[in-house]
Amino acid sequence: MALRLAALLAVASVAACSDDGRGDGPARTGSTTSAAGAPERDEASAPAPQEGTPVRIRFGEAQVDGTVLDTPTGRDLLEQLPLELTMNDHGGVEKTGALRQALSTEGAPSGADPDVGAIGYYAPYGDLVLYYGDQSRHDGIVVVGRMAKGFERLADLPGSMTVTVEAVDPP
Repeated sequence: MALRLAALLAVASVAACSDDGRGDGPARTGSTTSAAGAPERDEASAPAPQEGTPVRIRFGEAQVDGTVLDTPTGRDLLEQLPLELTMNDHGGVEKTGALRQALSTEGAPSGADPDVGAIGYYAPYGDLVLYYGDQSRHDGIVVVGRMAKGFERLADLPGSMTVTVEAVDPP
């Protein structure tokens, strides 16, 4: 009897979670959960890569590739490349360095919550910012691009450092 009850409950739970084609069930989102409990994304629902210009960022003995987005702020940054900046560590999450000239913030939101690995512009100070840690939303931040794998090494270089940013294929 207990075996029949367990089988009945298993069938009922599968039926309750399935989509019967009427469209009144929960929407499928394209994400699943792995065996480890971490979310996975179907390729069809993964975000598309953003258009932009490839750049190379050099610091210490390391280099990281990135992309500067095709936005007014991003285009202004590209106009200043190649750059050699003295960057300082702030809060163990970012490196900042003053640009020669302010960038346009036309069409940019009033602030942003940059992802780890973002390339940003902090408009109030005119600084280029490389985010290697989690920075919360702040007014004045404009995300201008993204660094590829390897940006984490910025955390290993405390204090002041020289950073070079150049377009891989000059515009």
